[in-house]
Amino acid sequence: MSAAICEGYVGRLRALPLGLALALSGCASLDFEATLARTNQDTARFSQGAVALAQTPAQVSARAQHATRLLAQPLQQSDAVQLALVNSPALQALLAQRWADAAATAQTGRMANPMLSLEQARLGDELEIGRRLSFGLLELLTLPQRQARAARALEAAQIQLSAEVVDQVTLVRQAWVRAVAAQQTLIYAQQVNALAQSSAELARRMHAVGNFNTLQRARQHAFYADASGQWALAQHSALAAREALVRALGLDDAQAAQLRLPERLPMLPEAPHTAQEVGQTAQAQRLDVRMAQAALASALQAQGLGDITSLTDIELGVRRDTVFDDAAGTQATRQGIEMSFRLPLLDGGELRRTALGAQSLALAQRLRATLTEASSGLRESYSAYRTAYDLARHYRDEVLPLRKTIADENLLRYNGMLIGVFELLADTKDQIATVQAAIAAEQQFWLADAALQAAQIGRPTPAALGAPAAKSAGAGDAAH
Repeated sequence: MSAAICEGYVGRLRALPLGLALALSGCASLDFEATLARTNQDTARFSQGAVALAQTPAQVSARAQHATRLLAQPLQQSDAVQLALVNSPALQALLAQRWADAAATAQTGRMANPMLSLEQARLGDELEIGRRLSFGLLELLTLPQRQARAARALEAAQIQLSAEVVDQVTLVRQAWVRAVAAQQTLIYAQQVNALAQSSAELARRMHAVGNFNTLQRARQHAFYADASGQWALAQHSALAAREALVRALGLDDAQAAQLRLPERLPMLPEAPHTAQEVGQTAQAQRLDVRMAQAALASALQAQGLGDITSLTDIELGVRRDTVFDDAAGTQATRQGIEMSFRLPLLDGGELRRTALGAQSLALAQRLRATLTEASSGLRESYSAYRTAYDLARHYRDEVLPLRKTIADENLLRYNGMLIGVFELLADTKDQIATVQAAIAAEQQFWLADAALQAAQIGRPTPAALGAPAAKSAGAGDAAH
């Protein structure tokens, strides 16, 4: 083979892998805006809004103006979700972090930069200058598999981002329910405290003129003392619930001062969702199932790649050396290809391959478990939702009207001087626990409603149902 033919052959070998590497490396890219678009598509029906990462002062200013418009009126639950989407710095930090994580994931699908080595050696009158350009040949050969693995990982990261957005929205919805219910309870506790104060003052005066004994006065004062304590607790509970909502919305001090909430929770819907409706509206591709599927696909991709890379590594280098003979005044050039292998003598990579296989098996079983749990969790969430609805409606349509009827009848008896003022107050005390339980039942329903919406999209949220509120201290002593 002539020198010209040999040099041309070596040149083609050198150019082919480098050109292929550059072409394949260009395919590993990241479009985070497209990731956000897919996230918004996944969660559009759930959040009724869109997430976006504010990167410029103009975008930050526009979002601040939107937040100001939302805070200009009493904040409803749907408005609270929109406010969190445009205002929460925690959500913005989450988006920025997921952008950084996605960039790092996309980087794993790219070729490492080639290594250029320079050498200089002198032997007598000869000076040799060596140049070596090398890169991982096995890394090049497995580049399509690594890019496919990176794409799988990016898909899993996008689904995870959608799940985190759902979690944030659910947190805001439930924080809003608790804040409004706590405010409603505070208003009622204030009214009860005023009533108890009047009762205690009247008992004190009647005791002073000899119409009440010490025991009767003590009972009325105990009612007032208990009501005062409940009012103090309600004040803190309302403040704590409001501040939890402020944190969920990401409000600063000025925005928190502008926050106004409705006086009471929304009215119960005329009819609850049916189990059939819930099953039909649940997304066919639930986020939890999609996350498990993406994790398994990524693990299988990694296992296939690990079967190769765990055994050996190959490095390809292209050399070009120039030799200067000072005595003869000549210059010679030689070039060629080098290839190095890692010999699997001490470690054959069996443990690494075993670990990858076990990981794939674990994720396959996790997918099966997720599919099994999905329908069961949805049924449980629906049961909590329906029970909370029935309980809240029971208080609204049965218990509270009965208490009102009793109060009206006792008022008629009082007007007819058949009972005294303290017998009338005793009935009022009995109503207090009922009203408190009714407020708690409404709160539980709206919390269960938010949890059911999250479960439908594939992010189950606990929605434990509590017992109705117990009677206030002193209520049982009212008639004595």
